[in-house]
Amino acid sequence: MPRSLLVKNAQMLVTMDEKRREIAHGGLYIEDNRIVQVGRTSELPQSADDVLDMRGHLVIPGLVNTHHHMYQSLTRAIPAAQNAELFGWLTNLYKIWAHLTPEMISVSTQTAMAELLLSGCTTSSDHLYIYPNGSRLDDSIAAAREIGMRFHAARGSMSVGQKDGGLPPDSVVEKEDAILKDSQRLIETYHDEGRYAMLRVVVAPCSPFSVSRELMRDAALLAREYGVSLHTHLAENVNDVAYSREKFGMTPAEYAEDLGWVGHDVWHAHCVQLDKAGIDLFARTGTGVAHCPCSNMRLASGIAPIRAMRDAGVPVGIGVDGSASNDGAQMVAEVRQALLLQRVGFGPDAMTAREALEIATLGGAKVLNRDDIGALAPGMAADFVSFDLSQTAFAGALHDPVAALVFCAPAQVSTSVVDGKVVVKDGRLTTLDLGTVLERHNRLARDLVLASSGS
Repeated sequence: MPRSLLVKNAQMLVTMDEKRREIAHGGLYIEDNRIVQVGRTSELPQSADDVLDMRGHLVIPGLVNTHHHMYQSLTRAIPAAQNAELFGWLTNLYKIWAHLTPEMISVSTQTAMAELLLSGCTTSSDHLYIYPNGSRLDDSIAAAREIGMRFHAARGSMSVGQKDGGLPPDSVVEKEDAILKDSQRLIETYHDEGRYAMLRVVVAPCSPFSVSRELMRDAALLAREYGVSLHTHLAENVNDVAYSREKFGMTPAEYAEDLGWVGHDVWHAHCVQLDKAGIDLFARTGTGVAHCPCSNMRLASGIAPIRAMRDAGVPVGIGVDGSASNDGAQMVAEVRQALLLQRVGFGPDAMTAREALEIATLGGAKVLNRDDIGALAPGMAADFVSFDLSQTAFAGALHDPVAALVFCAPAQVSTSVVDGKVVVKDGRLTTLDLGTVLERHNRLARDLVLASSGS
């Protein structure tokens, strides 16, 4: 018999279903890891194996983070990288990241995922593209399984070092045949294409300025042979665009199309400088975009034209990006920033609170090529979070708690359920001793900076 969970009495339950219902006194009836019924509490079964009373809470689908570099949690607010644009920022940090270890990858992944889970995120991608000192993507995967987050593990890579005209130091690049071989191993070992999958593997060369044309092409062929998604950075700032024009004689979007990097199984991070032709191409092919507003502001990359992308039909999700360019991974804060930045760039009606929330749920699900997360509806994964509306941040805004979640100061979750399992209860992580993780994380962050200071 499946184990049942009744979620009842939510002050407001936001479904993000086809009708975008917002249900007062709403609830969910869940069996194992899937939602069976959604509606007013009075319409649902009145008993279950477990019951969560959400009285005084806002309940929403779990947020979906479409772009991150979790290892960067170890290098927040590094002085040498505080006031640089993208290329200078990377140049200053590569020499630190060259000293990463497997333990650092594991602990930083759990630190980043804890921050995400506590801020409403239940599904996250992570783009790990640097593998020094025996580090492997397996280190992240094991960490994600322990903490209980739904995970899209992106096997990133860098193959073109400075001696070949790339940006990264030669010491942190890999040989391309080894990259493809390891990507294949990871897919065959870990990828789950089934509905409600907790782990999927993504093929993800880092960026056009750190890998060759051949690796981009071969990575796309490999991904499509196995039916997995593709991810990379694209058109992040004006220097990124200039590099593409100089090296390839094309805009970033033209380069992506030339190599087969468009389609519903592809999403690109940032796209701040995507031109109209690029937007039209992405809309026509269903190519997704991970919008990372805090990082774009931090590095002065510009304001991504999300309003134009949405109007054209481009799938758009939210990404917190790495914690060395955002210095945080608070998903509600990122959703709020997405709304505010579009208004700065394109006017007060450029994005509504509910649209921002939709981008972070349904939008993220579409970008990750999934139809089983991002909404609370029968047959969907049992991923949801609740916010206690008695928090100071919501005071005076209970006439519209849904808009308040986005407009007001970023709130932390009270409850987080992933795959039908409670991973945050009463605002505390249930799957790990977070204090112990953070203590290790801070020690390793100090060790990393010290190791790099002698290089």
